[in-house]
Amino acid sequence: MTRFEDLAVGRSASVTLQVTDEAIRRFAELSGDRNPLHLDDEFAAATFFRGRIAQGMLTASLLSTLVGMHLPGTGAIYRSQTLEFLRPVRPGDVLTAHGEVTALDAADCSMVLATRIENQRGETVLSGEAVVGLLRDRRG
Repeated sequence: MTRFEDLAVGRSASVTLQVTDEAIRRFAELSGDRNPLHLDDEFAAATFFRGRIAQGMLTASLLSTLVGMHLPGTGAIYRSQTLEFLRPVRPGDVLTAHGEVTALDAADCSMVLATRIENQRGETVLSGEAVVGLLRDRRG
């Protein structure tokens, strides 16, 4: 479990994921977001996007992986996350989520992270800010 004392402003981490048709389909099943913009090639081709795009929250879920597994990691709990969806994410895109500690609050055992997700072309597709707390280990 990550210890608050081991964190510092400027610490960063990233995690990468390829968005597949299978991930989009499974996210639709899990979330109930079966919008044809995500699942139907013909429908999506007739829209402003001119093709299918991934669910925005599928993209944003990569931030949960970043926080829960990498920065700060085990023992982290989300308190809040702002999201700005800047570009569509398409099947086949390779996404990298980045987080950087911008503030620490020892009294609250929490931190603020600047968050963003980029595609394989280095374009930012999502940006935001997270407030993350660290659980205190109460065993023994």
